[in-house]
Amino acid sequence: MRPARPCGVCRVAGAAKYRCPRCAAAYCSVPCCRTHKERCAPEPKREQERAAAGHGPCAAPLFSPTGSLWSVEDILTEDDEQDRVPLQKLKLLGESEELQGLLLNPHLRQLLLTLDQAEDKSSFMKKYMQEPLFVEFADCCLRIVESPEKENVLPE
Repeated sequence: MRPARPCGVCRVAGAAKYRCPRCAAAYCSVPCCRTHKERCAPEPKREQERAAAGHGPCAAPLFSPTGSLWSVEDILTEDDEQDRVPLQKLKLLGESEELQGLLLNPHLRQLLLTLDQAEDKSSFMKKYMQEPLFVEFADCCLRIVESPEKENVLPE
C-alpha cells in the first residue's frame, strides 16, 4: 500500500487520508478540512472534467466530516480497490431504517466520532468490538453491504 500524502493544510507528512472533491487537495482531519474548505478554489480543469462526466462538484451522496458531499473517487485511492464497496450498496446504508435508528443513539455517535478522529484506529476497533452497541452497528452495516454468498463463509 502506498504511503499517505502529506496534509496540504497542516503539512504533517503521510497524514492525508482524504481529498477535497472540488480541487483534489489532500488533508488529514476535520479541522484541516474546514480550514481548506474556507479557502478552496477548485481547479477549473477538474470542475470541467466532473461536469463533462455528468457530475456536479460532488458525484455521490456521501458526506464528508464537514457535511459536504464527497464522491467515492475522492474517498478511495486505487490501492483501496479491494476494499471498495459498490456505490449501490453504500446507498443502501443511507436508506436503511435499522441503521438510521442505531445512529440516533448518542453513545454510538460518540464512539464513531472518536474512532474517526483516532490516530490508531486499529486499537480503537479492537476495543469497540467489545461494545455490544458497536457490534450491533457493525453487524447491521455488514448485513447491508456484504453479498449473500459471502455470508457464513470462514476466511481462508
